[in-house]
Amino acid sequence: MRFDQTVRAVALLEGAKGTLVFLAGFGALSLIHHDAQRLAEQMIAHLHLNPASRYPRIFIEAAANLTDARLSLLAALAGAYGSIRFVEAYGLWRERRWAEWFAVVSGTIYIPFEVYELLKGIAWLSLAALLVNILIVGLVGNTLWRKRQAQSENAG
Repeated sequence: MRFDQTVRAVALLEGAKGTLVFLAGFGALSLIHHDAQRLAEQMIAHLHLNPASRYPRIFIEAAANLTDARLSLLAALAGAYGSIRFVEAYGLWRERRWAEWFAVVSGTIYIPFEVYELLKGIAWLSLAALLVNILIVGLVGNTLWRKRQAQSENAG
């Protein structure tokens, strides 16, 4: 895979993350003026889960604590985060250096948190997130390094 294709693959991933977060934000907005706890209980029942077990109970309690103000805030935060992912995806697709640096920095920021989560206990989702972020940082960082090498060869 050529380097520009690698960065474009990362751009697609970032765009997908932005889309997923936007959808979550719209989901939060759709819950405004609704009984989120009742909807959570219905979902748990539909999935034939025991509402008294640990994770379904956490889900129901979290839904019970949702207010319209919190849902609006969550939707706004999702919109902001999704917009950042879209801007990053656009910059990566257009091979902008600022976007490549942003991808490296933003991917690196998550790594210590993911390692911390893994130290508490192995979870496949945390491990996958760690590996994906390491891969992104490595691929985009390598692209930046190669561009810099090519630039210094052209200058000299």
